[in-house]
Amino acid sequence: MLLVIDVGNTNIVFGLFRGKELVFDWRIASDVDRTSDEYGLLFDQVFNHNNMSIDDIGDVIISSVVPTLMHTLSASAIKYLNRKPIIVGPGVKTGMNILYDNPKEVGADRIVNAVAAFEKYGGPIIIVDFGTANTFCYVNENGEYSGGIISPGIRISAEALFLKTAKLPKVELIKPDRVIGKNTINSIQSGLVYGYIGMVDNIIGRMIDEIGLSENEVKVVATGGFSSLIASESKYIKYIDKMLTLDGLQIIYERNKSK
Repeated sequence: MLLVIDVGNTNIVFGLFRGKELVFDWRIASDVDRTSDEYGLLFDQVFNHNNMSIDDIGDVIISSVVPTLMHTLSASAIKYLNRKPIIVGPGVKTGMNILYDNPKEVGADRIVNAVAAFEKYGGPIIIVDFGTANTFCYVNENGEYSGGIISPGIRISAEALFLKTAKLPKVELIKPDRVIGKNTINSIQSGLVYGYIGMVDNIIGRMIDEIGLSENEVKVVATGGFSSLIASESKYIKYIDKMLTLDGLQIIYERNKSK
């Protein structure tokens, strides 16, 4: 089986594929202080819990936006899984031309999402990833990565509000029933959630205008932890794909595996 690892700023998501089928997935908090040995023990515990063996792992592929964790997990895979992982980055075949001033600047997560979105839905397509940072990526009808936008994620926005104000409480990030809040908690939730929905739709609308197509001609897919919360109120988002990044890693693996 194939072990795919998506290393984000907040979470690390693991997935096990049997062929193209995602058998199961799990996530843990990103922690740069964990050692490669600790991750090795974690692999063993997870596999034992699911009545599997480390020997069932045939290959490993890693996408990371945290360099320290990438090296730690790579070392762990080599030591405990006896597999040298494919690292998504320069030199790895993605099958996608990157139309960026400096292609090396594009984060691995954005490329993986773009590859998966075009493979699964076709183009032109906009991919919105609701992570620690929120990313908007555009892939044209020819399957070329054509740029995007990076903005603070909704959780970062919420944490900044709480840190910089003396009396406002932390709130759960859920959609309130009304836009006009009748208490402090609902007012904050409304500002965060509906304000964020407005920002997302404004950016997508501007992207579509700049692309020069109608909104019916451009597909929009959302992924990431808060995709369901935001997409349910978005004018443009038509697809929610929580496993987009894991699927993208499986696709890129197929394009790079040893024959």
